[in-house]
Amino acid sequence: MAIIKNKIWPEYFESVTSGKKKFELRLNDFEVNEGDTLILQEYDPISKEYTGRQVEKKVTYVGKFMIDKLFWPKEDIEEKGIQIISIE
Repeated sequence: MAIIKNKIWPEYFESVTSGKKKFELRLNDFEVNEGDTLILQEYDPISKEYTGRQVEKKVTYVGKFMIDKLFWPKEDIEEKGIQIISIE
């Protein structure tokens, strides 16, 4: 099991720590697997500095996709974007 550290902006950090946000949408530029530990380090994009706060979460699911292999036409994705929905 790996330990992975990533930046997270303050507004998203608050939602994760409160338990409201139970997902991460990330660029697939690093290896992550179920069972890994994700350490999210709060980062202020204005000051360009870490705040010193962090939260540790266990990875329970990883879904990866490529834009050309999605269910919708590329033009629709470019126009409307994609949303991720967390469910319980």
